[in-house]
This record gives sequence, C-alpha cells and structure tokens, in this order.
Amino acid sequence: MKKLFLALLFFSISIIAQVKSPAEFIPEYGRQVSQYNQLEGYFAHLVQNSAYIKHRPYGQTSQGRSLNTFIISSPENLNVLESIRLTNLYAIGMAGNKPAEANDKAIVWLSFNVHGNEAAAAESAMSVAYELVNPDNTATKEWLKNTVVILDPCLNPDGYSRYGNWLRDISGKNTHPGLYDREHMEPWPGGRQNHYAYDLNRDWAWQTQVETQQRIALYNQWMPMVHVDVHEMGYNEPYFFPPAAEPFHEFITQAQRDFHNSIGEATSKKFDAEGWNYYTRERFDLFYPSYGDTYPSFNGAVGMTYEQGGIGAGRAVTMKNGNIITLQDRINHHTTAVLTAVETASWQKDRLVKNFRTYFKDSRETPKGKYRTYIVKNNGKSQELAKLLDRNHIRYAYADEIKKLSGYHYQSDMEESFTLEPNDIVIQARQPKAVLTQVLFEPAQKLTDSLSYDITAWTLPHAYGIESYALKKETEVKTRQHVTQKGKLEYEKAYAFYVPWDGRQSVRTLASLHKNGVKVRSARKASAFRGIKINPGDLVILKGDNPALGNFEGAMNVLLMEKCDYEVIETGFSVSGADLGGEFYPLLDAPKVLLFSGSGISATDFGQAWFYMDEVADYPVSIVDQQNFGRVNLAEYNTIVMADGWYSFTDEQKKRIDEFIDNGGKVIAIGNALSIFEDRPGYSLTRFATDADKELDKKEQDDEALKARFLEYQNAERRAMSAAVPGAIVENILDRTHPLSYGLGKKYFSLKTSDSHYQLLKNAWNVAYVPKNYKNFGFIGQSLKKRLANTVTFAVEQKGQGKIVYMVDNPLFRGFWENGNLLFSNALFLLD
Repeated sequence: MKKLFLALLFFSISIIAQVKSPAEFIPEYGRQVSQYNQLEGYFAHLVQNSAYIKHRPYGQTSQGRSLNTFIISSPENLNVLESIRLTNLYAIGMAGNKPAEANDKAIVWLSFNVHGNEAAAAESAMSVAYELVNPDNTATKEWLKNTVVILDPCLNPDGYSRYGNWLRDISGKNTHPGLYDREHMEPWPGGRQNHYAYDLNRDWAWQTQVETQQRIALYNQWMPMVHVDVHEMGYNEPYFFPPAAEPFHEFITQAQRDFHNSIGEATSKKFDAEGWNYYTRERFDLFYPSYGDTYPSFNGAVGMTYEQGGIGAGRAVTMKNGNIITLQDRINHHTTAVLTAVETASWQKDRLVKNFRTYFKDSRETPKGKYRTYIVKNNGKSQELAKLLDRNHIRYAYADEIKKLSGYHYQSDMEESFTLEPNDIVIQARQPKAVLTQVLFEPAQKLTDSLSYDITAWTLPHAYGIESYALKKETEVKTRQHVTQKGKLEYEKAYAFYVPWDGRQSVRTLASLHKNGVKVRSARKASAFRGIKINPGDLVILKGDNPALGNFEGAMNVLLMEKCDYEVIETGFSVSGADLGGEFYPLLDAPKVLLFSGSGISATDFGQAWFYMDEVADYPVSIVDQQNFGRVNLAEYNTIVMADGWYSFTDEQKKRIDEFIDNGGKVIAIGNALSIFEDRPGYSLTRFATDADKELDKKEQDDEALKARFLEYQNAERRAMSAAVPGAIVENILDRTHPLSYGLGKKYFSLKTSDSHYQLLKNAWNVAYVPKNYKNFGFIGQSLKKRLANTVTFAVEQKGQGKIVYMVDNPLFRGFWENGNLLFSNALFLLD
C-alpha cells in the first residue's frame, strides 16, 4: 500500500510539474493575438497535465469551430461534479430528484470574448485558467476547495478568428502604436460579430444564434451563482468593473447589488496597488435582459460586465495620455480583475448559496411583477414563442378547455374579457424562472434613468404579434403538455392544397416550394371552401398550375410535411368570397434576391438580413459588395435588399437602380438606405408632406435652440435624450388590405431604435403608420415623441412596373422580433 501511495504521489507531482504558463506554451503570447487552435491547444495541455480542470465541449459555431467550457475546481470537487450540479438545481426547484448527498459549492461562470475583436478577453482566459490550476499559486487552491469555476474561453470563435487572422496578416515584426497604422483600422465587417454578423452579447435571451442556443442549454444545466462577462471597449477608456450604472431593473435584488459593491471594493484595492486606471457606476447598466450580465441576473446570478480599453488597439497603441497600452497590459488587467471575482465568490460562498436559493424561493412564492398568469392565443407564431420558452426553461402548458376570462390585453393596452380556448399557451409566474418570465412578459418596464445603454422595451406579445393577456391572479385552467392537432378533412380528389400564412413555418414552406419550382398563389380576399376558411395572404397551390409535378398529391404531401396544418381543397368553387382561379389569387413570383454588403453598410444590419435569408426563410441570396455593383447584371435579379447603412452610389449607379425598378424590380430599403430615394425626382419619399410642415418643424427646432442658450452644460447628455429613442415599442395602424400587412394582426407594434421619421407619404401606400395619439412602451424623448405622430413606418411606392418598400424601422432587428420577420417575409415573397 505504501509503494502504491508513493507511486501515485510521484505521478501527481510529475503531472503538476508539466503545467506550462500561456507564455511558455505559445511563443508570441501577449505580443500577438493567438490562433484559435493555439488557444484550444493550450487548454488541452492544461486538461492533460492538471487534476484541477476538466473539458466540457458544448457545440460548434456556424463555421464548424468548437465551443468549449472548462470546469476548474479541486480534484475532490471534480470527482463529484454531478452531485454539486444536482444539489444546486434541486435547491432552486429545477431538478426533481434530490441527490443522495448534498454538496454545496459556489458556482462561478466566466465568459470571455463574446465579441471577437475584443481579443484580450480570450487571451486572458488562458492566463486566468493557468493561475487557477498553477501548482505554485496556493491562494487559488484555497478558493477552489469551495468553488466550481466554469470557464468559457471564447464565446465567439468565428469572430475571434476573423480578427486574429486579419491582424496577423497585416502585422510586421515591430508594433505600430501610432494611431494611423492599419493595425488600428479593422476592415468591414470586423471581428466583433459572429459568422452572420450578429452581436452575440445582445442574444442571450432571444437565442437566435446557434452559439447562444448551445451555450444557454449548458448554462441551464448548471445555473451558476456568479457570471462574469469579459469585454473590451475603446482603447482610451480605463478599466470598468462593477458596481454597474443605473438604470438597474427593478427586479435586481439588494443581494445582487451588495455583491457588486463587494466586487468593486475588492477589485479597486488590486488596481490601486498597481496604479491602474479604472471607474465604476458610470456606464453599463442592468436593464435590457439579453446581455451577458442581465440575463444571468434575471436567472438569480450576480451578473457582471468587465471592460478593458482595447478595441482597435491591435498589439499596442498610444492613448490620449501618451502612454502605450499593449496586449499584455490588457491581459494583466483582465486576469487580475477576473481572479478577484473568483476570490470574492469563494470567501462569500455561504452568503452566495443562501442568497441564490432565497432568490428562487421568493420568486416561486411571491413573484415580483404585477401579473401572475399570462395567456398567449394559439396561432402560427405561438409555436415559435413556445420554442423560445423551452430554450429559456420557462414552464408553460396548453389550455385544454374553453373558459371565459378577463385580463390586461397587450394589443389594446386595456383590461378586456376574452375566451380561453384549447391550445392557447398558459404561463404561470409562480415557477423557478419567475423573474425571467415576468421580465419578458411585463407590459412596461420601469426605468430609473433615461440614459440606458440599450433598448428599453421588448415585451414578447408585441415582438411576436400574438393576441395575449396578463392576469393579476393565478388562474386555474385545465391544461396539457402538448398541442392537439386538428384532424385532416377527408377528400376524394385534390384540386388544390391550402397553406395558412401565419408564421415562420409558412415562410419556410413557401421558400421550399419556390426552390422546387412549384407555382404558388396567394389569397387577396377572404374566402371559404368546404370546411376551410382562407384569409388574405394564405397560400394555395393549384393542381392545374403544376402539371410537371406528375403525382400532385404525393409531391405536395412531401413538400408540405413541415407545415402540418395544410389542407386539401376539392374544388375551386368557393362557398363565399372568391374562386381559386380568379384575380384574387395571383401567382407569386419566386424572388431572385441581391443583398448589398461592404464598407459603409451596417455590418449587424446586413447580418440580420443575411441570417434571415439563410436561417429564417432558408432561401438563396446573392451577396454583392456595393463597390462591385458596376459588375452586376441586374437582369438576373428581381429583388434588391438594402440593409441600413451609408451607400456610396454614383449618380449613374442610382440611375441603374431607377431603371431596375421601372422595369419591374422590387427594392426593399431599410433604415438609412432610404436616403438613396429621399427627395429624388420620381420618388415620393420626403420628410415632410408640405412646405408648411417643413417650416413648422424648423421653427420648433429654432425655438428649442433659443431656449437652450440658458441651459447649463452639466446636463447636456440628458437633454440630448429628448430627441432620441434608444429602443421603444411604438403602436402602428395597419392597412390590413395590403399584402405587406398580411398575418401581422390588427395592429403592428414596431421596435423603434432610431429617431428617423417621415410624415405620411403622398402617392404611396402607407401600410403601417404611427397614429396621432399612439401608445408606446419604453423610453422616447419628449421632443421626438410628439414628432412621431402621423409618421410612416412601412410604405410601398409603385414606380413604373416595379416598387420600393420603405422600411423606416428595421423589422429584422436582432432577429427576435418575430412579427417583424413575417413583415419582411411579406415584402420579400407576397408583394408582386
């Protein structure tokens, strides 16, 4: 036995002795951004040579790179990880089975490099991991006795690799700290975003991106008590660590605030000792729910953002104060700050565990919000909402009875009576994810400060465009766990197939039909056939239009497999409305789409359009950099999509677009892309309907400027918010007869994220517009608020044989505004 013990001891010592620091393992560490395979290699080295770390992969990116976490703790804890995990989940009501032996530990999750070009974050992940397992660092070994650290070294490997590859391509042997070297001028689209140019740090709650979906699935299996989100900002900025800035969401608890203060005090001592510049409380609030600090906070954790000045710094850059900040400096600052977070969590372990469990106990017993039950009416979009609830582990059920109820109606902003029907979604606030549920469903969020860092409204019933109700009391409803599917109508022969146009799956079905060469019609008038009610926008596939299919019924049953609510129509003769062969069922042209990209165009807005085409609609698109426009044969396309941005087209290129439209083409212009058409001959787009309106607006702004002469400098930033909208939900009136509005509901609630506005257009269809006394949710500055009345949000102008779709607001914003996805689908597929 003694020999066996000595052999094991010798084996353990030999393993520990082999652990290398990042600088020993990667030759250029701290002087050049590492390659992603080098980062992976280093963590593989730690796993192979230390008993303090285990590898837990959790998926792949769009480009096939691996997504990884590494669990770091004492060897004793690593041997009973499942017991630690289940103890935590059972205590907060998220696991049904109590573990055989309780094992309370502080669970800390560290996230690095959600933005790919904030490279010092991923670089510091290696340094943090090393210090945690370093055999010579006795302090960290003490922390790990009662703490489990889950470390994700790079949330965005595609963006990190894009940035790092570019930087290595243009770097020489020597650094270039001067501001004008190309090392500090990253080209479009930059490395910040993921493959689809999405900002993954805005995606935590919505989980539109594959990286987020896989990460949150793992996150919910652990439910950490502390989450540290490691970032960089502009290189002239000092370091930021908690406490965060106002506004704090009202659901942030005092215990969470207290830990922020503890972190601030502990970290400031470390930075004071080194003479490093820092600040707290001034920026980075805790309000919008889809950040890496707020999403964990609404899941009971202490969520925190850490920001190091470094974006655009490359390997080294000269700051305004004359100092040169290097990549190694940035790594050092991050490493110190993050390790302090782990240390603080360790010495506050008992309080953390207690507060975390109290958070969930209070959530279940006394939910914080105004409402206790949420009812979402069943339609094609409600199933997409159900998927979002599943991803967030929000519990719900489907109604299994008909019942008269009353509650707050989101769409009218009033108390109303309604009828609960089978398959309506029922969500009770009293559940483990109570706080997150109420944050996502509360009609209005309370702002403690107008200087918010992001959008200030996001209510899911408005985002999904579904009739929904909130009830102040818990409501007893008979429910079941799955939707009941209506049986198919019996038929003898198929004259046509009918597909409701009611959500994302309808869009994917139409895209699939187009890709397979199937001719499809769209209803322009409500009609009825035996057992089937057809609404405007619904799809009809006639056997007579598609003789090439051969076995019509068999082919359609295969092509419509994913859209389970389709029906067969036996005759084109309607019971009421219009017959299938008439003018109210026009054939739809298959879009041939060109999407502009390149310098000047917003990378994220471009990415949202690209993601929509690839992942929402699953439909082909040609992407062309705007500087290559002259090489494009526009005759090969019938649709151009122009994402928000600045387009540097020459007059000749603008003329080509004019001719494209006149000859029957369609242009969908979003945000600042509208400037190409504004006040140009032949187009109706103008800011003001009349010269008198223009003069009145100028006078109002002049009057405001005169009053401003007497105002103090100190509150200039707050006063500027009077003309701004960081992100608010705005009510729109719909022309429900126009194809652009099909399937959207009685009203459209737009997420407005810019102050851009146009009065109602002349000689165009103002399909969605803000009425005079409109309702809004979230912050809108007072001077802008009055100017938005009677302004258009989405309009369609006929020009020659073609048309332009003007989108003042971006319906594809961050991909989570599901009713916006359908509106864009209408523009792309239904507008002939």
